[in-house]
Amino acid sequence: MAFKANGAGYADVAAHFRTLIQDGELTPGDALPSVQEIRERFNVSAKTVSRALAVLKSEGLATGRGSLGTVVSSRPRVASTGAARLDRLSRTGKPYAAGESSTDHVALLRSCGDPDIAEQLGIDLHDEIAIRRRVFLQDGRPTVVALSCLHPRALAAVPELMQQGQLKPFWQTTYTERTGRTVTRSPERRGARLASDDELQALQVQAPPTAAVPVLVLHTTFHDEEGPLEVWEDVYAPGLWQVSGSA
Repeated sequence: MAFKANGAGYADVAAHFRTLIQDGELTPGDALPSVQEIRERFNVSAKTVSRALAVLKSEGLATGRGSLGTVVSSRPRVASTGAARLDRLSRTGKPYAAGESSTDHVALLRSCGDPDIAEQLGIDLHDEIAIRRRVFLQDGRPTVVALSCLHPRALAAVPELMQQGQLKPFWQTTYTERTGRTVTRSPERRGARLASDDELQALQVQAPPTAAVPVLVLHTTFHDEEGPLEVWEDVYAPGLWQVSGSA
């Protein structure tokens, strides 16, 4: 394992082990190094190590296990952000974290009736866009309803975007190969709103018909040199311990 030798803070230490857990290099039940080992490898104080381990425990990624010290949780209630999934794919080639999977991959053409999505894509309200929808699961439990809202330029270059089912390879890789244009992303924007009935059904949330269920929503916008190309809208299930971003 590669460790930062100098200048690490508790967030750096937590981020290091978070990445190892999300990439599957540390798996459920694996023991983290002892406090003393972490202190020596990161050149930090015992207090810094304790704070880092507390962060991992609060995220549901790790738990105390008596004489074993701190171990990776067997069923962490945590979901990755879209940016974290992309970063993991770039680092490891793995599309999923440990215990993660996806289902219900659907492609469709729709009029864009969301003013915020239309603004982020740089199109007029009610222009037609391509949408790809899937549901991410952690240990079989739905955690995220993910939408990709795609500018018509994306569909023109990669018509395979309208294929039903999971699309491989990642479509932005194909887009860059065909157009020579590099795709970049803006920082994630976090917000909240009330979940739709369809989202609650996909997330398997049982609620009375008249209940208002708030959910966390993340937006990530992707660009090439011509402008906006794609907007991700990730809707997270209520009750998650943590939504984990890029390290």
